[in-house]
Amino acid sequence: MTTPMSIPEASEHVPEPTRRTVLRGIAAGALTLTVAPSAVTRADAVTWRRRRRPNVLVISIDDLGWDEIGCCGTSFNETPHIDRLAREGLRFESAYAAASLCSPTRAALVTGLYPARTGITDFLRGEPAPSDKHLSTDFRTVPDVLGPYGYTTGLIGKWHLTERYSGDYRNRPGNPFAHGFDEAIASEELYIGDGDYFHPYSFMPSLPAREPGEYLTDRLAQEAVDFVTRHRDEPFFLHLSNYAVHTSLDAKPELVAKYRAKPGADESPNRPVLAAMLESIDDQVGRIAATLTDLGIAEDTLLLVTADNGGPYRDANVPLRGGKGELYEGGIRVPLIASWPGTIRPGRQDTTPTSTIDILPTALDLAGGRPGREFDGRSIAPLLTGRGRLRRDTLFWVYPHFIGRTHPHAAVRHGRHKLVQYLRDGRTELYDLTRDPGETTDISADEVVTERILRAMLRAHMADVELLPPAPSRRAYPRRELAETFDGDLSRWTTLPVGARLGEVAVRDGQLAVSASRLTHLVFRSDVSPTSDEVALVLDPGTFAESGNQDTVFVGLAEDADNYLLFRYHNGLNRVGWDLRVGGTLITAGAEPLGNLDGTVDLAGAGARYAFVLRGTTATAYADQGTGWEFLFSVDVGGAIDLADPAVRARFRYATSIRLDDGTITLDGVTAHRR
Repeated sequence: MTTPMSIPEASEHVPEPTRRTVLRGIAAGALTLTVAPSAVTRADAVTWRRRRRPNVLVISIDDLGWDEIGCCGTSFNETPHIDRLAREGLRFESAYAAASLCSPTRAALVTGLYPARTGITDFLRGEPAPSDKHLSTDFRTVPDVLGPYGYTTGLIGKWHLTERYSGDYRNRPGNPFAHGFDEAIASEELYIGDGDYFHPYSFMPSLPAREPGEYLTDRLAQEAVDFVTRHRDEPFFLHLSNYAVHTSLDAKPELVAKYRAKPGADESPNRPVLAAMLESIDDQVGRIAATLTDLGIAEDTLLLVTADNGGPYRDANVPLRGGKGELYEGGIRVPLIASWPGTIRPGRQDTTPTSTIDILPTALDLAGGRPGREFDGRSIAPLLTGRGRLRRDTLFWVYPHFIGRTHPHAAVRHGRHKLVQYLRDGRTELYDLTRDPGETTDISADEVVTERILRAMLRAHMADVELLPPAPSRRAYPRRELAETFDGDLSRWTTLPVGARLGEVAVRDGQLAVSASRLTHLVFRSDVSPTSDEVALVLDPGTFAESGNQDTVFVGLAEDADNYLLFRYHNGLNRVGWDLRVGGTLITAGAEPLGNLDGTVDLAGAGARYAFVLRGTTATAYADQGTGWEFLFSVDVGGAIDLADPAVRARFRYATSIRLDDGTITLDGVTAHRR
């Protein structure tokens, strides 16, 4: 088998007989003639072809804008091979990525599940991140679903479903081999954030070049040709996952020069380097399609060309609104072109809403299985053959993160309508995509009943996927573990100075007061440890210092002054955030841009509260500014502190903290509840 670390000789691709390959051979043999296809008559060949389980080959383009390939509208970029497939095949005009960013969509492709159900809802960070997100092997993926039907499964290119980039590749959590892929070729060994397109590849340092001056897109094309050639006599599922075009643009110099010389090269939305990259991808698609024809298996292969999310350049998504990272159409609607000569009637277009989550159920359907409720997706096989319709009119998306200026939000499309809801305050927008595909006019005030229906559908979906823990309430967290009003007895609390300075600590009228004339940071550690991996800790702030720049309060968990996870609120800047300290070192790598919240949270008023809600390794912040709980942000710390482990959690205690440089801060109280 091929490994991501090297390119073996062809003879090395012959696998040793294993239980998986034996079962695959039995399954494949049950559906094909025992003689070679080349030895049968034309009539027999037709029968053989119809009885053979079709191959499924998915080519995904990274960060492809809606208007960046010819068949979708551009007249500047040149994609003749993809355009030909669209003319001779089927183009879906309402196809969606399962997410507005790559990792969640990739998880959806290999599981057939909504990203929220897999727990991967954002792009995965590099190894220094405090989280340790990966696609768990608890989920059934492509090899588990198609292997029993005799399929060889392969990944060529980008995986991006782990945050572990050290140690043996096959031992990293969530790697493609751990999920049972037979071959994983040219998949990143190191983090891919900055992009790299010419050999030597910074994120694949052990991958040797196959030719001088190798361009990565061409290399992936050759690997795909070789994979298809090796497995032409057996059914296969191959995902060719391009690293291009992404957001770090680099292309062959001669192609860049070609596009820079074209009329309109300096006009929006034209980008000569991106156009050059797309021409290389188009050549890749053409080369693979030609190989299928040359091998005589084009009529046995469903070839899909699509993208992982919308483009980051909004002008390249016009007339759609928004772009990558947003749940408006420009961030999630993507091209989807299906080619299957002899099965798909040429030149068709279909407006049925489809999604990345449909790819695996479709493959299973074509293999002879019966996809059911184990998937969120549906088979689009009836649409491919033209012999039926897809019974589904609702799709969901949830993006509970910050990126750029975008705040956490979710969306549902139901029929012609689409609702976008912001998670902090529940604000909604409603659009009629048939009349207004650019989402320019919010009709929620005019379509009140429709808005309520879609809002209820989205609320039910959010509850179903259990992505976010509920806000603190007696109903959600009925069991009290801690109730502290600071009644004068601090024996249940340990005062831990973070640094050399210890301010004055006192208890007055049920309030904890800390005074200082210069910078002081104290952690108050309770003697109560959380006994559940889902708890809610609520801080009732008192009064803040009248002067100073560091009037900050914290709430969360602490082991000692060098090991804690605390959510902070800075009254001077009305800023919220989190501090994770492990071994005395603050860890914030890969943090979301929570500066979006600066100036929007005020906990100085009467009845204000700040909550730390822990579920497993993820903690979520809620704030009540006197009008009810608002979702703020979540942070996963499983790569630094596994708070889902009871032994680890037992070392930590409920904690609150104060940091100030002058004046006095008081805290009214803190309570903790668990489910």
